[in-house]
Amino acid sequence: MKIKTGDKVIVISGEFKGKTGKVIKALPKDNQVVVEGINVKKKHVKPTQADPKGSVKDITCPIYVSKVALVDPKTGKATKVGYKMEGDKKVRFAKKSGTSIK
Repeated sequence: MKIKTGDKVIVISGEFKGKTGKVIKALPKDNQVVVEGINVKKKHVKPTQADPKGSVKDITCPIYVSKVALVDPKTGKATKVGYKMEGDKKVRFAKKSGTSIK
């Protein structure tokens, strides 16, 4: 999986197409990522001793990694990710602009 935690991504298909956000969590076994502010669902929570009333909470759910693309740091548009060697280190870079990604 070429998208990591902390990357800025844009949704390229589905209900949230065109929205951008930061990756909170990557789930490589399931090929999914959790993106901040994307795919937010409501969850009804039963009353507990800590929360005696119970409530409805907003939960950010995962989205398939094939539906998101990395945002190019130079242009701000969707780009693919490539790898290249800089000295002894393997570095990710944006294929559209050639800019390296941290």
